[in-house]
Amino acid sequence: MKKPIVEFKDFGFKYKSQTGATLHNINLTIYQGEKVLLLGPSGSGKSTLVNCMNGLNPFSYEGTVTGSLKIAGMETKDASIFALSRIVGTVLQDSDAQFVGLSVGEDIAFALENDSMPRKDMLPKVQKASETVGMEEFLLHVPYELSGGQKQKVALAGVIHDNVDLLIFDEPLAALDPKMGMYAVDLIDRIQKEQDKTVVIIEHRLEDVLYRQVDRVVLMNDGKIIFNGVPDELLASGLLPEYGIREPLYILAMKYAGCQFYKDQNLSDIYHMNLDSFEEKLIKQQKFNWEKYIPKLGSEVLRADKVSYSYGKEEVLKDISFSIRKGEKIAFVGKNGAGKSTMAKLICGIERPLRGSIYINGQDYLTLSIKEIGEKIGFVMQNPNQMLVKNFIREEVELALVLRGKSKDEIDEAVEKTLKMCGLYGMRNWPVTAVSYGQRKRITIASILVLEPEVIILDEPTAGQDYFHYTEIMNFLEELNKEYGITIIFITHDMHLAIQYTDRAVVFAEGRLIADDSVYKVLSDNEVIEQANLKQTSLYTLAKRLDFSPEEYIEHFIAYERMMKEHE
Repeated sequence: MKKPIVEFKDFGFKYKSQTGATLHNINLTIYQGEKVLLLGPSGSGKSTLVNCMNGLNPFSYEGTVTGSLKIAGMETKDASIFALSRIVGTVLQDSDAQFVGLSVGEDIAFALENDSMPRKDMLPKVQKASETVGMEEFLLHVPYELSGGQKQKVALAGVIHDNVDLLIFDEPLAALDPKMGMYAVDLIDRIQKEQDKTVVIIEHRLEDVLYRQVDRVVLMNDGKIIFNGVPDELLASGLLPEYGIREPLYILAMKYAGCQFYKDQNLSDIYHMNLDSFEEKLIKQQKFNWEKYIPKLGSEVLRADKVSYSYGKEEVLKDISFSIRKGEKIAFVGKNGAGKSTMAKLICGIERPLRGSIYINGQDYLTLSIKEIGEKIGFVMQNPNQMLVKNFIREEVELALVLRGKSKDEIDEAVEKTLKMCGLYGMRNWPVTAVSYGQRKRITIASILVLEPEVIILDEPTAGQDYFHYTEIMNFLEELNKEYGITIIFITHDMHLAIQYTDRAVVFAEGRLIADDSVYKVLSDNEVIEQANLKQTSLYTLAKRLDFSPEEYIEHFIAYERMMKEHE
């Protein structure tokens, strides 16, 4: 029998700065060589739980421990963070916060240097770790100049040396494009199996993690363990939507067809699940003639005509052309570094084209100042904390109008209207720091909306958010689009978002536009998927297994979802 690596017994934790406990009566054992997925909505206690495993709680973040937690037989409250670091390695969501070396090689070597390992012994270990993650050719590179996926690999290499038994991954997929996310899941799986490591993964993207086998899923809510068992049992239980976790797309599609689930149906493996008992209902659902959704669009609001752009000598955008009409919902998709964010900066006027032209309502925007462009096109950054500069919600929303010298009456009228649109009017005098992450996202959107732009660009609007906040923000944006005709562009790696909330995908790869079509056509085109580092969604896989046309099946799924929303 495998030995226990993590043993929680009647464990609780309360931060020094809080009046109530964050973790309550935790009883959980994780065994050598297991791969465990830790799920739960934001604030459920997931991060606190793993920080108790790696020693950050209570050694870096002070608090009171009750009960017992043993790591490899060592009682953590009697240990030190140094002693725990020899057993537990953590790969943070923000790789930049983890780097300490001036080069990739130095960073991978950091833990070995702390052990005073002789250089002759250290170099082979660094080489081996870099080869394990496929970064052996980057040992002399500066970590901060790497792509998001490469940074994740370096962070992983730094913690997989022989002396670490337990590896913790905190949202490892958050910054990665779909294909790189698959690679990361593959890499974690390979290291776990080849080196018999124990792995704990915190991740909101359940379907992406289930791309490779997971031994157990632990579902948390309000600092307690709600479920602790195999993935198939959890998928059949109905607990996921109850606790705000996004279900895999194929599970959702099968539910729409009226399929009933049981824990012994291999539900977590879309590739090998036995579909015999579901096939009749899925075929009947597919044959039903749903009315196709045709978005009501207005005139052209934005056009890029043979746009190119360079950073120094490197050309990052090459002859990009597309047109966007009023009321569209569009996804800019493609791998990290493909040019999506650069294109967004060009549209907003933050950067200007090296060659080619951009037109706003038919007017060449080179005649407009960045301030004038900002009144027509708004940009919402991925992290709301990078945009918020005022102490109170109302002050933040009115700032753009104050800077433009508008009168008090004009400001009051516009701010009141915008706050009501965004569901923030009752909180207008609250401190920005007193509201949730999702509400802060709304504040940043409101601060853009107050200028009444025709187009809003959102960079990864749902990254790192649980399904409750994801749905809250996306439904709000849907309402803005539907009720006010605002054109919305999403820069996203999230194929769920593209399928469920957009009508069209503009696909970038290696600085070129390689596809511009309806979402269901793009995500059914293997050549485009391969070039853009996307991945076949589970709807595609389910369709192929049922001998359906993937394009028709995904289109059908979208039409059914829209019908469901309209009848809510």
